Amino acid sequence: MTTRALVGLASALEAATGVVLVSTPKLVSHFLLGADLSGAGIAVGRVGGFALFSLAISCWPHAKGVKLHAIWVLFVYNLLAALYLAYLRASGEFDGHLLWPVAAVHGFLAVSLALSAYHNGARSNAV
Repeated sequence: MTTRALVGLASALEAATGVVLVSTPKLVSHFLLGADLSGAGIAVGRVGGFALFSLAISCWPHAKGVKLHAIWVLFVYNLLAALYLAYLRASGEFDGHLLWPVAAVHGFLAVSLALSAYHNGARSNAV
């Protein structure tokens, strides 16, 4: 997979997640964490959705290529998300049906983005 395609995939997944979080934060919480949201949790979930959508827009590949900083930003987000979601499931605090699969997807993306950044970082800032 090319760096452009990888960054496009990661950005598209985060944009989609952001849209779903904004529109139905309760649904995301139910399937991902196995817990219900109310009140402030719904508001925080929607703000998180705005942030994910903004992240996706800022990292979206351009016609001229992908900026190295976009790869690193997506890498850091996916690494932290994978570690935290895996921790939540391993600790037994949450038991949503999608917790392990989503943690695994974030982990895969983090590793793929790190490898891409490493290989492309030696060339230039425009990948």
